[in-house]
Amino acid sequence: MKKSFFSVVASGCLLIAGAVVNLNAQSPDTTVRASIPFDFIVNGKQLPAGNYQLKRLGDEPTTMIVRNIDDSHAFAVFMTEPNTARTIPRRSELVFDHLGDSYFLSRIWDAGEQTGRLLPASRQERRMEREVASNGHTSDTVVVALN
Repeated sequence: MKKSFFSVVASGCLLIAGAVVNLNAQSPDTTVRASIPFDFIVNGKQLPAGNYQLKRLGDEPTTMIVRNIDDSHAFAVFMTEPNTARTIPRRSELVFDHLGDSYFLSRIWDAGEQTGRLLPASRQERRMEREVASNGHTSDTVVVALN
């Protein structure tokens, strides 16, 4: 009876330990860096060109922060939603929508992952999209590789 009880307890402990290791292995590194060569807008906030760090806030991937490594006052907190790629990206990258003279951070892709992060368009970005379209121009997409 004791042997059976200890076998059940030992098996349960191994099962729990395996689950914890598996969960930790699936948690991606949440901090990435990028050198962004132009001023850009995130969640309605203008940020200067420079070296940036992107990081999740908390365990959920929905809320993130982008912070200038050299200027602690240059940062923005923003919400994201999942976005499925047509093809799996080979490299991690930031995607910006270029509208007029402004660049808006729009998507974040991790290499080898089919699901990336999409930033909902701000009011300012939607207004710029309408202005660009009414002038007969098109928007561009600019990609910056993550380090």
